[in-house]
Amino acid sequence: MTGKPLSPVEQVKEDSRGLRGDLDAQLAEDTSHFSEAGAQLLKFHGTYQQEDRDRRRAQRGTDAEPAHQFMVRCKIPGGVLTGAQYLAIDELADRYGNGTLRVTTRQGNQFHGVLKGDLKNTIRAVNDVLVTTLGACGDVVRNVISCPAPLAGGLREDVLRVARRLSDHLLPRTRAYHEIWLDEEKVAGGDGEQEPIYGTRYLPRKFKIAFAFPNDNCCDVHSNDLGFLAVAPAGRLVGFNVLVGGGMGRTHGKTDTYPRLADTLGFVRSGEVVEVGEAIVKVQRDHGNRADRRHARLKYLLDKQGLGWFRDQVERELGRPLAPATAVEVSGIEDHLGWHEQGDERSFLGVFIENGRVVDGEDRRLRSGLRRVVETVDAGVRFTPQQNVLLTDIPNRQVTLVEHILADHGITRDASLTPVRRWSMACPALPTCGLAVAEAERALPDVIGQLEHELEQLGLEDAALTVRMTGCPNGCARPYTADLAFVGRSLNKYGVFVGGSMLGTRLGTLYADLVPRDRLVAAVRPLFERYRDERLDHERFGDFVHRVGVDAVRVPPPVPAGP
Repeated sequence: MTGKPLSPVEQVKEDSRGLRGDLDAQLAEDTSHFSEAGAQLLKFHGTYQQEDRDRRRAQRGTDAEPAHQFMVRCKIPGGVLTGAQYLAIDELADRYGNGTLRVTTRQGNQFHGVLKGDLKNTIRAVNDVLVTTLGACGDVVRNVISCPAPLAGGLREDVLRVARRLSDHLLPRTRAYHEIWLDEEKVAGGDGEQEPIYGTRYLPRKFKIAFAFPNDNCCDVHSNDLGFLAVAPAGRLVGFNVLVGGGMGRTHGKTDTYPRLADTLGFVRSGEVVEVGEAIVKVQRDHGNRADRRHARLKYLLDKQGLGWFRDQVERELGRPLAPATAVEVSGIEDHLGWHEQGDERSFLGVFIENGRVVDGEDRRLRSGLRRVVETVDAGVRFTPQQNVLLTDIPNRQVTLVEHILADHGITRDASLTPVRRWSMACPALPTCGLAVAEAERALPDVIGQLEHELEQLGLEDAALTVRMTGCPNGCARPYTADLAFVGRSLNKYGVFVGGSMLGTRLGTLYADLVPRDRLVAAVRPLFERYRDERLDHERFGDFVHRVGVDAVRVPPPVPAGP
């Protein structure tokens, strides 16, 4: 830690009595929102206080109060739900939310539009089906993500079990959550508990963990604070390479903030993951920056102190040295769309969910169709880090029935998707996110449509590339590892990043800045023209840009005509 004064949020945590604060009292008040300190503590309980920014714009110049509402996020390790859990969550979207489900890039679910008076009932109902919101937000370990595909052979299920063990171990121990939302009897004095891992101030900032495979980096493991890359010779899990220091967030105009890919720290056996994970979290707890939240993530500690220093601290916490990493690297990625065998006379189906929004449209009644499948064949549900849905445990004899149900609801198969839409992703941004400066989820489908048209004109309609859009620079949709990304800069203007890797192993570079939304595709067309003419065999777009160099592919601005 630094010798500088603590940030205000640190004091809120310190004074919170194990994340209690006065949330209970504020919850009982007949108001539409919580205090600023209360809103900070709510995050640890899985809730963000927000405002409908569309209504704010419409009410500008009036005396109307802000349209406060809440986002409630479920913490679902590995994105795995039973059919009954999914149906309960789906029903809650109508009862308390805005009638939609939002699959997150970390395999969780978000309810949007929840009002303060419904907050407690929402969280209690989620817990009634053995799902929690505790630790889905806030300065703790967030949802632990892992490849959710139940492919034949069982390797991914083995890794999921390890991921769940680590997630359970790193949950906050405070009973505040159960007292406030589930009416558990209050602890005498309210502050006598111990947080053996987090302490009284919890972590300096959020902490993200992912599990991935060398041949399938669907979790974008290098973008996480802590990553575990499976080592499984001949399909048998023996352990993981440990990666540390990844993170996407940055701040516009602050060059000392930046995205970063994780470094390889060492190797651990499967049975050591919980112990080593705890040790790494504790080093960040004790040494992370608590004075400046912009520099509070693990990546800044690593860049300040160095990987060798960090390894020494982890080994000191463990009481033994870490084993050297094995020679495995990320070499592939899957989105798991379409039909796949589970190996037990059952199959699973990956369904494309544009930008993670499960909603009924006029032609594509996605939410109703998924619900009908789950009800009819008792399917399980899993969320992917690309914001899609896997319908699992479907008996092979019922595959045709499932296809008929989906077709009746206008849900087309993945084969009808262009690669550029299939691999696109956006954060929610406006109107709910308080940090958004530009549109993302509501804008990207049209941008993708324009891009599809241009790529078809260029003969590149089959080109596979990742395209991501965010409403601010914090990087929730992992834009900086994408082949092409649009990052919100101001209302309707974006920074354009190119040259990342579809595999998630390389960061993109700023290509153009402050580009109006209606000029985004025009701005990158010259890049795709060069790509069409100069690419190597089987070379992906991001790899081409990286090989040639961004400066080499920049198109000089047109010279103004003379008088």
